[in-house]
Parts: sequence; C-alpha cells; structure tokens
Amino acid sequence: MSDYDLTLRIAKHLDRHMIFPLLEFLSSRKIYDEKSVLSTKLDLLNKTNMVDFAVDCYKYLYHGKDVPENLIEKRRSIVNELVELRDLVSPFIDLFEREDVKKLLETDRDHAIILDHLRNNYSEYKPDETIPILYRFAKFQYDCGDYEKTASILEAYRILVPGNDQHISDVLWGKLASDILNQNWEQSAIDLAQLREWIDKNEKESNALQTLQQRCWLIHWGLYVYFHHPKGREQLIDLFFTHGESYLNVVQTTCPHILRYITAAAIISKRRKNIMKDLVKIIQQESYNYRDPITELVECLYVNFDFDGVQNMLGKCDQVLANDFFLAGFHDEFIENARLFSFETFCRIHQCITIKMIAEKLNMTNEEAEKWIVDLIRNARLDAKIDSKLGHVVFGAQAISPYQQIIEKTKNLTMRANAISISIDKKIKSVETVGNWQKTTSITE
Repeated sequence: MSDYDLTLRIAKHLDRHMIFPLLEFLSSRKIYDEKSVLSTKLDLLNKTNMVDFAVDCYKYLYHGKDVPENLIEKRRSIVNELVELRDLVSPFIDLFEREDVKKLLETDRDHAIILDHLRNNYSEYKPDETIPILYRFAKFQYDCGDYEKTASILEAYRILVPGNDQHISDVLWGKLASDILNQNWEQSAIDLAQLREWIDKNEKESNALQTLQQRCWLIHWGLYVYFHHPKGREQLIDLFFTHGESYLNVVQTTCPHILRYITAAAIISKRRKNIMKDLVKIIQQESYNYRDPITELVECLYVNFDFDGVQNMLGKCDQVLANDFFLAGFHDEFIENARLFSFETFCRIHQCITIKMIAEKLNMTNEEAEKWIVDLIRNARLDAKIDSKLGHVVFGAQAISPYQQIIEKTKNLTMRANAISISIDKKIKSVETVGNWQKTTSITE
C-alpha cells in the first residue's frame, strides 16, 4: 500500500523531530524495507543533538561495526555545551519558582512589569543578559529531544519578551512542536490556535509567499492535533469551512493531499452533513491533481451515485486507513460512518430494498447487514421498517424541514461577508497608500 502512503509529502512540511513518529509507524506496518527506514532515521538523527539515539540506530543498522569516532566526539561536545548553557540559565529559571514571581505571573502577564520586577529584585541574575541565552538553551534542549523542558523554557521566554520580539515566530513554532512531541494535546490545541491567530494577524506585514508557506506548515503540523485531540476533527473542519477560504486556498495551491484528511474528518465528524456539499465541490475541482480511495469514495457516493464503486472503495479505504499514521486510530469509526453515508444516499433513491442488496453494497454478510439496520432503527437514526418474511427494508418519507433548508442556504453568508469586508479594507488601504505617495511626490516637486 505504499502507493497511497503520504509520509514523504507530509514530511516536507514538518520539523525533522516530528518525522520520527511517522518513521516508527512505518516500521511497525512493514510498508517499506526496514533498513531503508532505519537509514532515513539515522540521517535525520545526525542532524540533531540526539546522539545516543543515533548510536543505537547505527548499531542496529550496521551489526558488528564500531560506532564512528565522529559520533563519539559529537556527543562529548554536546554534553559540554549543554552543561555550559545549563549553568548560565538554571539560576535564572529557578526564579520562576519563587513565591513573589509566581504570584506576579498569576496576576499579571505584562512582560514589562515582570521584567522590571526581576531587574529591581534580582539584578544579580542579570535578566537582560540571560534572556537571550534562555532562547539558545531552549533550542539546544529541543535538539537534544527534551521536549517537556523546551516547552516550559519557551513559555518563560515568551512571558519575558514583547510580542514583536525577533524570535517570537520561532518560539511559537517551537512551543507547538514541543507540546505535540510531548503528546500534550490540550496545550497543543491552544498553541495551534495562537499560532494561527499570529499568522493571520501578521498577514499584511508578511509577503504573500511567506504567509502561504506558514499556513501550509500550520496545516501539516496541525494534523497531529486534529487526529489526537478529542475535538480535533471539528477543529479541522472549522479551519477550512468556518475561518474563511484562506486555508482552503493553501490546500488547493500547495498541498492537495490534505484533502484525504479533510474528507476523513468530514466522514468521522458528527457535523459532516453541514459541509459535505462544499467538500464534494472541492474534491471534484482537485480530482485532476489528487485522488485516493478516501476522496474517490465521496465522488462515487455523491457525484456518480456508483454504489458498486463505493463497495470497491470501502475495501481500499480499509487498507489506506490501517497504514496511515493519523487515521489508523479511526479505522472502525470511519468504516461505520462511510457505510451509513452510503446507506443514507441509497435510501434517498429507493423506497424499498432487500437486505441482501444492502449487504452486497456495504460489503457485509446478510446477518451483519440486518443487525446493523436494526441498530440504526433502534437508535432513531433511521426511519424504516424491516419485513422479515420478504427480507425487505421499507423506508419512511425523508422530507427536509424548512428550517434546515434556510440553514443550508444562509450558512456561508457570514464567511462571505467577512471575505468581502477584508477585501474592501485592503483596497481602501491600497488607495490611501497611493494617495499618500502622490502627496509626498507633489510636495517634493
């Protein structure tokens, strides 16, 4: 199933530390040759400070060979630098455990007030000289693989510097990566939201290409959060269908493979019905650029109404899900909801169906299909009756309420109004800039 593996495409937009979980997953699934995976892992480890892991990987890859001298020397150098940096910043970091500082942090998050307090009461710790070293120490710890300590140091650094600090962008990305690799999903979701807000806020100051690249990174890094946080699927849907078209444009421009995860989230999520029409349009538009069994399943179901195709795609999706790092944990949920989708669509076309036909279309046995339909009826998810003698399922009327029709027609008005408002603001500022330039030119003349 390496044909549908997206690891290489996704890895291009990740920090190298975030690639290690993907390689571990590939190794467990035996999709690629084990030596190839280990060789890739070793190449990545050699670019970090995680020398002990690199040595273990080297020994496993090259049985019986001595560890290269450069790795031993590199380890010695890293330990010395780590001790040096730790000695410089540890006394300053310990200040955050003092009662007066802790109380100040609880009541006030203004960096200027906190910094003045440290200067006035703890000048011997040289806060102005130590803060830049704090950033270096956090980066060094991250390269060593100590993600928990990195997150706490970056949090302290962020409190002590202004919002326009030269390293603020790196700090936000580093904090997100650290919390993801530490599997702190609640904090990762907060970091992700803060980073998205920062990117959107600085959109006008940054050039278009830089903003596009940052949003592309955000989408890929966010996959860890979206498929591990309890509300992650809903957050993914919100990113693309509630917060304007900016991120959808990124997907269509630079990373159409993300459609797999948007589609999977839409099928898994309880809010799927509200966005499925828009998603189908995007999948159709990008079908020339990217296709896989998950997106083709939606096309078969909502565009072609090809239920034999749906059955075929369900079988392929089964393998794709099992071999996808982000989707493997949602295998059963996806298959169950995809079957329900197929069944609901089939029901809109037919009023009476044999259980045998349903079983064939959903790739189930007759007994499994009948039990599945009974459970749907019992849980009030299906208005239907089963005729056991004839082996038929008879469906009730499925009229769409006027309220639902109104919601469907007006749901995108806010998003469109915001997009128009932003466009008008940009044009007004552009006109003002031209006007100011003309005034300046006339004064100069």
